[in-house]
Amino acid sequence: MKLDVINLDGSAAGSVDLGDEIFGLEPRADILHRVVRWQRARMQQGTHATLGRSDVSYSTKKIYRQKGTGGARHGSRKAPIFRKGGIYKGPVPRSHEHDLPKKFRKLGLRHALSAKMKEGALVIIDSAASDGKTNALAKQIKALGWKRALIIDGSVNEGFAKAAANIAGLDVLPSIGANVYDILKRDTLVLTKAGVEALEARLK
Repeated sequence: MKLDVINLDGSAAGSVDLGDEIFGLEPRADILHRVVRWQRARMQQGTHATLGRSDVSYSTKKIYRQKGTGGARHGSRKAPIFRKGGIYKGPVPRSHEHDLPKKFRKLGLRHALSAKMKEGALVIIDSAASDGKTNALAKQIKALGWKRALIIDGSVNEGFAKAAANIAGLDVLPSIGANVYDILKRDTLVLTKAGVEALEARLK
């Protein structure tokens, strides 16, 4: 399929052929959901923790004699039934990551790109280059009507990355960093011609 290419100033810059096997799929929510869950699980820190019986600070002396008090038998004030005692089977630091086959991750990325194509939220630009001036780039982005956009390039231009860093709602990624979660959470996906070539090479 063909899609028009524009420059950052909004002028036409020809067209580009997009492969149906990457941009022409019928998006499946179940595939996208599994890949996003995998990504979010990897991002989760898993550093939550509680103090167990061996971690709380109390004397180890038996709190009262075994018999004759009329109360239950107890040995340690650290027991979970006491106030400020150790937590029983509380959370401990761990990884929440789970496996997902590489082929399935690639399939998820294809479906994410196809979803943006189907929504009409995919824009192809000739190149993403800038002299590093945020003000000039911000005016171009506003004129194009991009409010929450992700720009993916083959390799990110240093000046463009510097100019885009302080623009709210605009993110820039190299093609190697393209992922399902970042693509889906933006309203507009912007690919450079170099970015399209790099993604097609990566996903074939």
